[in-house]
Amino acid sequence: MSFNTIKLDITEGVFTLTFNRPEVLNALNPDMIGEFHAAVQEVGRSESARVLILTGAGRAFVAGADIKVLESLDCLGAKRFAEVGQRALFALETMDIPVIACVNGFALGGGCEIAMACDFIYASKEARLGQPEINLGLIPGFGGTQRLARLVGRARAKELCMTGRVINAQEAFEMGLVARVFPPETLMEETLKAARALAQKGAVSVRAVKHVIDSGMDIDLKNACALEADAFSLCFSSPDQKEGTRAFLEKRQPKFTGKL
Repeated sequence: MSFNTIKLDITEGVFTLTFNRPEVLNALNPDMIGEFHAAVQEVGRSESARVLILTGAGRAFVAGADIKVLESLDCLGAKRFAEVGQRALFALETMDIPVIACVNGFALGGGCEIAMACDFIYASKEARLGQPEINLGLIPGFGGTQRLARLVGRARAKELCMTGRVINAQEAFEMGLVARVFPPETLMEETLKAARALAQKGAVSVRAVKHVIDSGMDIDLKNACALEADAFSLCFSSPDQKEGTRAFLEKRQPKFTGKL
């Protein structure tokens, strides 16, 4: 599939999706959202996909929605725009494979929302993140209020969404929004290093970790632990469990071949 507003590359099971409208700081318009959703679905169908990285061309990851698009919307159009964006992010969030946001610059509004729908965020020291929609007389529409509250807590989410304050990568790291911070010149190298390491893990157990953590966050601890026990036991149905334990006992690196 060919795209106009994004680029999609693959190397050894690691897909890299690049938002590619650098002249407008990769601002989101309906075409980009549609292509992004289609690309996520394409990667999800690929049997060779092990990890997905999201990043942006130029100085931004995604600097938010295209203001010209927002200006043209009425109430029904705005609801449709939000619903289309939310569907794309749910498709991203529920992928079976790990998804890493490689935030190279501005991740504002919809850009921050996309990053939060990934499994974790690696950010450049120069990155800036936030939900500044309040400054347009709006609120986040792609799940920002909800994912931000789950990631950093209710009070911090309210403060960021109500003030529209944009934070740097270090503050984002300190509040738990960002997993790791790197110098800009090594950000992609470090992200690829992590992606390649993940690609070498057992696909079944990686998927199980993702599923159990995501599903367990919305239920009580006892039932969440029961979910973990079920997933733990199902790992024993994969050849990767046998290979992993055998490799440990034989003091060698495992070669995982299990499929989802």
